[in-house]
Parts: sequence; structure tokens; C-alpha cells
Amino acid sequence: MRSDWRHPEIVNAVERALAEDIGSGDITTQLTVAAGRRARGKFFARDTMVLAGIELLPLIYELRGGVDQLTLHAASGDHCGPGQVIAEVEGLAATLLECERTALNFMQRLSGVATLASRFAAEVAHTRCQVLDTRKTTPGLRRVEKLASAAGGVTNHRMGLFDAILIKNNHIAAAGGVRAALEASLPHGLPVEIEVRTREELDEALANGATRLLLDNLSPAEAREWIAYIAGRASCEISGGVTLATVRAYAEAGADFVSSGAITHSAVSMDLNFRLELL
Repeated sequence: MRSDWRHPEIVNAVERALAEDIGSGDITTQLTVAAGRRARGKFFARDTMVLAGIELLPLIYELRGGVDQLTLHAASGDHCGPGQVIAEVEGLAATLLECERTALNFMQRLSGVATLASRFAAEVAHTRCQVLDTRKTTPGLRRVEKLASAAGGVTNHRMGLFDAILIKNNHIAAAGGVRAALEASLPHGLPVEIEVRTREELDEALANGATRLLLDNLSPAEAREWIAYIAGRASCEISGGVTLATVRAYAEAGADFVSSGAITHSAVSMDLNFRLELL
């Protein structure tokens, strides 16, 4: 996925986040900070992390009228440590204060995703296996969370139901079987992947043109056995319960891909902070 931090979906998400927080106005700032007061602020890391989402800062400030100066000292995908200054900004104190929480929320959440993604990627280093993210994302934030996954070093799977064909067990049941599902899907032209749960389904999928297989909820030992049986006739993705503790074993079993929803649904936000001083 292209690193477009100003994609319309992202702009919309940022607009909604700002509206959610500021609402009719930052009443505390309006009452306590003199109009026209100018300030500078610094964003800095308080954890060891892989940073993500810093590219949203210019957009956040622009949507609230802009700032005098904004300097980004890091980029998504950079490794940062405690105390490291990642961005500096100067402008109206009111603008800096009303944007503070939205900016931190995005960067803390996305840095958590990128950091966990980087740990998964590190576990499969020096194998031919790629780690994939999934659609198990926060509703409305899929695009930014997938950008964060990529910043951490994993590969984006499909964005949604529209850009690749993934035939899962319920599709097979609804279509009337593996063969029927593949015959309907392969002529479409999009990439096609099909889940197989038994050797019978596996053989049927291979006999009907499947080139990418999803093997779900297998142990590493079972995965090794199935992949040996497939013997290169199709590429293989392992999914279902893949964790940091097991991902290496699946890679060494011969998987071409492993996917883990944990990268987005179980990432822990990183700790970043913002400090303001008057000019």
C-alpha cells in the first residue's frame, strides 16, 4: 500500500478525531490562555518504539488553521528511544493545546502497531516467509493502521473485501463447494486465495486452479506436513493463532506467508509526550 498519509480516508479520520475532541471549542484554553499567545512545543518518545503516524502532524495543524513552524525530526518506521525529540512546533498556544491529544492519540496508537509489527518481522528474519497484517483493524482507522503495519516491516494484505478474492470456509459453503467457488472466482482477474481445511479440499483446490492456499489453525508440525504435501504447487499462507512465540516455527515449516490479526487488534499504544513553553 502506498504511503499516502493524506489519502481522503485519512483526512476524514483526522477531521472526525479533531471534531470529537474539540467539539464546540477548547473551553479550558479559551478561559486560561490569552488570545494571540504564542508558544513552542516538543513531541518526544518515552518508550523504545518504532514510530508511526508522525506524518499526520502537518495535517492536524492545517485543519486547525496552521502553525508558524513545524519540524519533524523522525519518520514512520524510525526506531526511537526514551527522551528522543521527534518533532517541534511553534504557533498559537491555543492551536498547540487543542491539537495535542489528537496528535498524541494517533501517534501512540500507530507506533504501538508499528512496534508490534517490527517484532513479528524480526522473528522471521532470514527466512523466505513474509508476515501479513489482516482486516482486524479499528473501524474507520484501517488505512492508517495498515500504514503503521508497513512502517513496522510487515506486508499489507488486502485493504478490504474489494481488492482481492479470499474464499473462506463460509464462502465455500455458500457457493456449494471448493470447485464451484474457484470456477466463479478465477475468471474475475483479481488475486484469488482459498482456505482449505481438509486434504480433500486441498486436492480439489489444486485440481481446479488454486495458486494460493490459506491453511488455518494448524500447529507448526501440521503446517510443515501440509506444506511438504503441497510441494510448491501453490503458495501457502498460515493463519489462526499466530503469535510472536510461534511465527518463527511457521516460517521454518515452509510457509510463504503468515498472517496475524494481533498486529492491529492487540497492539499496545506507545508512550509519547508533548511539552509546551511560551515564546
